[in-house]
Amino acid sequence: MRIFPHLLLILALGAALLPAQQQPRPAIDLGRILEARYETTRPWWDPGRGIPLAPSKDYDDPSGQLRILNKSGEVETKGHAFFTPLGTNGRSCVTCHQPSNAMSLSLDLIRGRWADTKGKDPVFAAVDGSNCPDLAQDKEESHSLLLERGLFRIALPWPPVTKPDFRIEVVRDPTGCNKNPASISVYRRPRVAANLQYIALPTGDTLTADGRERTLQSQATSAALIHEQASAAPTRAQLQQIEDFERQLFMAQQWDVLGGLLGEPGGPPLLGADNLASGIAGAVPAGNLAASFDAWRNLGNLAGANLAIRQRAFRESVLRGVDVFASREFRLADGKQGTCATCHGAGSNHSSHAIDAGTTNLPMAKESSELPLFRITCDASAQPHPQLGRTFLTQDPGRALITGKCADVGSIVMQQFRGLTARAPYFANGSARDLTELVDFFDRRFKIGLTDKEKQDLVNFLSIL
Repeated sequence: MRIFPHLLLILALGAALLPAQQQPRPAIDLGRILEARYETTRPWWDPGRGIPLAPSKDYDDPSGQLRILNKSGEVETKGHAFFTPLGTNGRSCVTCHQPSNAMSLSLDLIRGRWADTKGKDPVFAAVDGSNCPDLAQDKEESHSLLLERGLFRIALPWPPVTKPDFRIEVVRDPTGCNKNPASISVYRRPRVAANLQYIALPTGDTLTADGRERTLQSQATSAALIHEQASAAPTRAQLQQIEDFERQLFMAQQWDVLGGLLGEPGGPPLLGADNLASGIAGAVPAGNLAASFDAWRNLGNLAGANLAIRQRAFRESVLRGVDVFASREFRLADGKQGTCATCHGAGSNHSSHAIDAGTTNLPMAKESSELPLFRITCDASAQPHPQLGRTFLTQDPGRALITGKCADVGSIVMQQFRGLTARAPYFANGSARDLTELVDFFDRRFKIGLTDKEKQDLVNFLSIL
């Protein structure tokens, strides 16, 4: 039956004239209203919160908005193994993988949480949320690496199962947590628990910075036993629930304050959480990275208003950044010629190998007196480090703590670039405070020779992923 507009108006006016007690009243879910308001002011997801995670949720971040998308629809979090504490310290997976921070943790959110809870939140648990468990836990300085760089302590057994071909000596121990010769403590950022359908291959060393976990379920088991201090491993059903959730979860930057809507219909297929969830973004090969932005290359319809002019200028900058990312060649760590896309793929959806990008080994790394320092001495029969030889210093041996190979010292499994602006700082050790420092580091490390304009273009490109 066709209802004409004037009839709809009459019906609406009729309803307005009804006595108040006869007018239909929509049910008010006060809990939902309060939750929405809380997420606007302090978007922290507590373990055991017990409310559903929406099918799609946008969160404000420094450059616009991030989108979290659940491909399977609304997720019931009450009793869910990802959102429920499995151990004794009150943490759950979501503690270190916050939706508002691209399923990782930003420094701003960590600091806000300290202020809100006076340092009592489980994220600051002594086991790894402090510089060392034997420090006075009520003092900020005992959690300085987490509060100032977003770093958690990772304690790994030494020597590893594989007999190492190098010796390790503690040169500097500012946290006091490297006194036990049977263990090495390093400090690292939490990795992203989203878009894992692209990066978590069954046999890929992609789930931790040092590649020690080869499946999502082994990673979840270790996290529960170590970071949540569980007395027993999660059940098979809990592990499957965590993996199923992580594999259907996607995130990406959705809107930019200058660039506008990023996941717009007909726009670049690389952008937006919806294109990731549908598989469109993952189908873009590295060789077609520049061509995938053709929808933005025709910018004539953006002329006019000031906002449109600013949007056009920003998108033109992004296009130049795409070209630099995909086409500017330089010498890689292995001596071969390559581009940013050689290691990071089309838009950095995934990477399955570890490299020494120079973020932890001296003299390439930024010296950080607050981090431990180790002297590495390769055995005479060992393959030396490709760039540094047989004796050198490192702030984190990285992959070598697992493989025992001197040539692997400082190698870190590369992190995806999605949702970058929502989760600063960057690199496994948090040494880059913002995207400008990230780009500056790589320019120096690989002697690319970028101009200031090209650096800004790259920053703009990375900020919309």
